[in-house]
Amino acid sequence: MQQTFETWITPLMVGGLIIFMCFIIWDLAKKSNAGKFGTIMLFVVLGAGMLGYVIKVVITWLIESGGI
Repeated sequence: MQQTFETWITPLMVGGLIIFMCFIIWDLAKKSNAGKFGTIMLFVVLGAGMLGYVIKVVITWLIESGGI
């Protein structure tokens, strides 16, 4: 039961955290009057870590499922 709960809740919580971090980046850009280019750069630079995590999860899933 606990393993099933952890299997379902972990991706949901990590996904929620990523969405919250996107909100924080957007709020930071808004409060600093970054403009369009500054906002894009904030999302690219600060979002790179989140993107790296998502890519790692996808690659791990592909390897474990026998896709690669």
